[in-house]
Amino acid sequence: MSYKISHGIVNISLIPGRMEPSHKSELVTQLLFGEHFKVLRIEEDWYYIRNHYDDYECWIDGNQFLSISEDSYNEISKKHLVLALELINILSNVENKTTQLISLGAHLPLFENGICNLEGYEFAYEGSTNLTANVRNLNDQILSIAYSLLNVPYLWGGKSPLGIDCSGFTQLVFKCVGIKLPRDAYQQADQGITLGFISEARPGDLAFFDNAEGRITHVGIVYLNDMIIHASGKVRIDRLDHQGIFNEEKGIYTHKLRLLKRLI
Repeated sequence: MSYKISHGIVNISLIPGRMEPSHKSELVTQLLFGEHFKVLRIEEDWYYIRNHYDDYECWIDGNQFLSISEDSYNEISKKHLVLALELINILSNVENKTTQLISLGAHLPLFENGICNLEGYEFAYEGSTNLTANVRNLNDQILSIAYSLLNVPYLWGGKSPLGIDCSGFTQLVFKCVGIKLPRDAYQQADQGITLGFISEARPGDLAFFDNAEGRITHVGIVYLNDMIIHASGKVRIDRLDHQGIFNEEKGIYTHKLRLLKRLI
């Protein structure tokens, strides 16, 4: 490699983000198509990066992204964020006509009239985006998008409709309505206005849960009729009360309620 790579963009469906520079290392997050990032350091074919969208840092495989210039990085960062709003969106490489599947919440940052040319890498796309979506109540949008992810399997570090963790689920849902959340549950708990009682909660609010040590480890979205939609084993709907989440299939409380937050 004749030059130092300092910036990149995801040009495949998604990239695993690892804790350490190894494919055997723990998956801590994913980067979706179109997300762009700064390279902080390099170890052989592994790149330690900071994702522009949420400032999350992780290791990624150097063979899984497109290098871009600092000027392109800055240009993308200033543009209005266009998002795919379908669970699976078709993306075509214009030059060789190949296709790939991309996720709900993927970024289409430089696309105009369905065409993108990024430093010689040209794509076309078709499908619903947040530029073509019908404008409606944000709470209704949140519940609709959350419900569309029902039964998606739980995946530690995942944030796509093929596998998702609890905070990846809430981040993805709120991203699609234009609200930016940090990556992890304890970070998301610092956002919004704290509610005093469960009776104050309304659909679209966030509920946070802690472990025996008092650390926030889980998050979900308040749903209709005293229920919550969250990623636990899979994206599911369970009962929510002042104690926490009650799983009727198991007949037990699975998560202890810590606090409730309103973002909208």
